[in-house]
Amino acid sequence: MKLAELFKGKTHSWMMLECNGSTQNTQGSINQYFIHTEYESMLMDPGGIELFSPMLAAVLQHTELDKLTTLFASHQDPDLIATLSLWDKAISNATLYAPSLWERFIGHFDLDNLHFEGISDEGGEIQLGGIRLRLLPAHYLHSAGNFQLFDPTAKILMSANVGSAINAPNDNKFVEDFSQHVKHIEQFHKRWMPSNQAKANWIARVRELDIQVLAPNHGKLYKGEKVQEFLEWFDKLDVGSAAK
Repeated sequence: MKLAELFKGKTHSWMMLECNGSTQNTQGSINQYFIHTEYESMLMDPGGIELFSPMLAAVLQHTELDKLTTLFASHQDPDLIATLSLWDKAISNATLYAPSLWERFIGHFDLDNLHFEGISDEGGEIQLGGIRLRLLPAHYLHSAGNFQLFDPTAKILMSANVGSAINAPNDNKFVEDFSQHVKHIEQFHKRWMPSNQAKANWIARVRELDIQVLAPNHGKLYKGEKVQEFLEWFDKLDVGSAAK
């Protein structure tokens, strides 16, 4: 598990926890994100079963388990939330924020300790150790119930699957040449993103934000001008290819 600091401020820091090695080769590159404050921490999209042990070890480098008070699940994909039942046993007093749409499905994890806090379709916010984090609707990108997390202080948008790259080289955590990166994201976005209308609504919403880093679940992150390059490219892309 690689650890990379994305932001460090007076109140909190962001870490990217990136799987590598044999897990990456068999399951695909997965990025998890972790916010750490003095008294509370949050783990986003905690990952598949094969990630639990290295993820737990990485988290313990930065916080005590009783300070891990919050989990965030952007949507229902198993590569992102299959470890919920394991985290439920590891931490005894934490809240899971996840789309209300998926509450019935998440119930199959038979969680005893995690408190489920459903996110309404309109979104909302999470307060963590004195900071406020926005929950932005991103429905049908790709999931029918899907949220992203925006930190207005760090100016980081955890974008879930939007911007994700499949089978891209991981020689650098940030996209350097967007024109070369397109081949790793085009087919994924054409097939997995089903709605041009949902895409347009999302682009209009995020263009109102000051985003310095766009951080997807898979592949490299977008920083600075690369964020706008991605938005401009995505705006022109015709998605929902399987329905054509």
